[in-house]
Amino acid sequence: MKKRSTLAVAAAVFACAAHAQSFPSHPIRWVVPFAPGGPTDINSRILAPKLSERLGQPVLVENRVGAAGNIGTEAVAKAVPDGHTVLYAVPSVITNPFFFRGSPDPKELAPIIQVANVPMVLLASTKFGPKSVADIVAAIKANPGTVSCGSSGALPTVGCELLRSRSADMIMVLYKGNGPALNALMSGEINLLFDVVNTAGPQVRSGRVRAVATLSPRRGAAGFERLPTMAETLPGFEFVTWHGVMAPAGTPREIIERWNREIGAALALPDVRARLVDTGFEIVGGGPEVFAERLARDQRLFGDILSKAGVKPQ
Repeated sequence: MKKRSTLAVAAAVFACAAHAQSFPSHPIRWVVPFAPGGPTDINSRILAPKLSERLGQPVLVENRVGAAGNIGTEAVAKAVPDGHTVLYAVPSVITNPFFFRGSPDPKELAPIIQVANVPMVLLASTKFGPKSVADIVAAIKANPGTVSCGSSGALPTVGCELLRSRSADMIMVLYKGNGPALNALMSGEINLLFDVVNTAGPQVRSGRVRAVATLSPRRGAAGFERLPTMAETLPGFEFVTWHGVMAPAGTPREIIERWNREIGAALALPDVRARLVDTGFEIVGGGPEVFAERLARDQRLFGDILSKAGVKPQ
């Protein structure tokens, strides 16, 4: 029995080493768990061609949409851990288990690199009367269960739940991505939406939606420098979302490090930096361990927020 166990371990080690040495040996699936047109999709299509050049294999962006990001996340978590399938991740990987039973366990994914921090902003439909955070809170309290808040992923949902906990009951409307949620806000189908600054900016500047406040710790978010913060009216109402890349747990360390180097190099390219920074992203980079620490810290933070808001997995 001991001999057989030793042989199995040796075979696994040999297989991992073989995968690492041959990586990449065929086209790569870059899974985006949200709909086309949103920031996860846009950024993926900025990075994918650069990574294709560096890796010598096509990096194919694949939108696996549904279940608040769980479908795409699960597809990666269950993929062969050989580096040929990766996830363009947002905080839904750590927040979804707080909302939905059966969500993939974050431990099923291995951190590769944090791409960026992304400031968030509260948006309102131009057809919705209240203009300030204080006015919105008053309207929600005066009309419980009538004001609607759109959810297009992890932190937009956290934002809606936190606002609900600081005011009164609201209608929660789930969308498959930022694009559909923004369209709903512009049409007046919903009243409120928490969104990232890069996709919100063009719609605010065009007058199609109204920016109310940022969720940053202090004023100065790119493109929204004069906007007040949520915390000025509701102390403690602040958080910043992030984008990152993850692989299936069990992916060989050599492949994780290769991905980290190549993505880090792509993020350093002047044209990539310009496109990301100009849309409000704060490029981060760093090693897998740094990203792992951020994931653990945010899991505690969002878990605390959602627990206080009374959110339980459904």
